[in-house]
Amino acid sequence: MTSTLLKKIGVKQGMRMILVDAPTSAVEALGLSTEVLAPKLVGMFDYIHLFARFQEDLNTAFPKLKRHLRETGMLWISWPKGRGLGSDLTLQEIIRIGYNHGLVESKTISVDATWSAIKFTFPKEGKQYKNSYGQLK
Repeated sequence: MTSTLLKKIGVKQGMRMILVDAPTSAVEALGLSTEVLAPKLVGMFDYIHLFARFQEDLNTAFPKLKRHLRETGMLWISWPKGRGLGSDLTLQEIIRIGYNHGLVESKTISVDATWSAIKFTFPKEGKQYKNSYGQLK
């Protein structure tokens, strides 16, 4: 687990991790071996990474993934760059969906030539979050 991309994401040894709907090219770019990944979305996770193409699918998956995310965990959402692969997702739409489900964004990265990713976490108590794309509920 020495990938530069994993360092940018914040993955550390010993984290409980799962990739959801990840294409082979993205798994290779991340450099995660299947031995360190959970096979099913059961229990709590430090790192969940969903690869989504459509707003409806993301909106449906978000609350389920959030239920499996530790308070200190991170949920990364990847989407095709430039509406590739027939996607209807944009950064603004993903942020709106995240805020609607009670998580806040903190940074974005490029996974590979096809996929971008944005990190969501639980909001910190007492901190004010202002984003023109979404409002915490």
